Amino acid sequence: MAVKDVKKVVLAYSGGLDTSVILKWLQTTYRCEVVTFTADLGQGEELGPARDKALMLGIKEENIFIDDLREEFTRDFVFPMFRANALYEGQYLLGTSIARPLIAKRQIEIAEQVGADAVSHGATGKGNDQVRFEIGYYSLKPDVKVIAPWREWDLTSRTKLLEFAEANQIPIAKDKRGEAPFSVDANLLHSSSEGKILEEPWDEPPEIVWQRTIRPEDAPDKATEITIEFERGDAVGINGERLSPATLLTRLNALGRENGIGRLDLVENRFVGMKSRGCYETPGGTILYVAHRAIESITLDREVAHLKDSLMPKYAELIYNGFWFAPERRMIQAMVDESQKSVSGTVRLKLYKGNTIVTGRQSPNSLYSMKHVTFEDDQGAYDQFDAQGFIKLNALRLRLGAMAGRKGGAV
Repeated sequence: MAVKDVKKVVLAYSGGLDTSVILKWLQTTYRCEVVTFTADLGQGEELGPARDKALMLGIKEENIFIDDLREEFTRDFVFPMFRANALYEGQYLLGTSIARPLIAKRQIEIAEQVGADAVSHGATGKGNDQVRFEIGYYSLKPDVKVIAPWREWDLTSRTKLLEFAEANQIPIAKDKRGEAPFSVDANLLHSSSEGKILEEPWDEPPEIVWQRTIRPEDAPDKATEITIEFERGDAVGINGERLSPATLLTRLNALGRENGIGRLDLVENRFVGMKSRGCYETPGGTILYVAHRAIESITLDREVAHLKDSLMPKYAELIYNGFWFAPERRMIQAMVDESQKSVSGTVRLKLYKGNTIVTGRQSPNSLYSMKHVTFEDDQGAYDQFDAQGFIKLNALRLRLGAMAGRKGGAV
């Protein structure tokens, strides 16, 4: 991209070392006006210093955006994803993946608002986030220019970053002068730790990696019992108290933390082709996932539930790979949301030493019929003789195959 082509750029800015270096690098390399955008997604950090550092680096007050997106994040991104019970590769609750489309969306909105012709992010050329951000950008503003410094500059080491920061009077936190033991990304849904001391998949993660949960071994010896109320597939209350989406997830995070729930040590397949090892903590999300599946178990028709589950891996992969705004994701979402119209009721759980245990579920829309399933006299609700024809019809093709000498069917 020609430097002269960029007049104003919106940077996804955390205020940390990397994005502060990027801010200055954009100013010196592209000679353009920089607008900073910092999203509060519930990462648990004070965001005031990001504003102060941006001002110190010459950003105009009106070009500094710090937005509290916690409710939008939970309501419009996390909850729709949880309606689908999305798990990437059967385990990962997609905490980092689901945050990227919201950041991209807000960046593009700000770019339109301030008349910027470019956006920029701090994702490296090895990871998934560059893909997620940029596919999001292009989905919402097809002609936007994208600047990805890690794919352009020659600051290829921590030493060079520090040297650039010092040469340009960028403040460096004391803990940044030494080599960070691992990289952390956090939001209201989860915390992710990767790299450095975690790169050897055989080595057990040291306890310092786990920042959002206590050790399951240290959790209380008495179970914590809670109820979660659902309406149309979304959690709306805990223990009878109605809560906003972000407040509810925050409350579940605290309960999960206290009981050592939500740790995951995973080797996953990145979209760019390599395997990576991540240590994830999703305390509230883990509880929510278990509870949602429990309320679905009594409210969803069997074939609806099975079809939904068969599409879930594709849905999760789309989110992981950055295709939140793609038509196929929206198509699956419409189907998922249709399935949730009857998913209302209450789930009771026990939280105990890393475990989330369902102990009860009830719904005004329940399809569970005790009259039909009872081991006692069902008063004629179910004629067991009907099963004979059902079995014979299902076995017919296998019987015909066996008669033709092909045991197990006509392969």
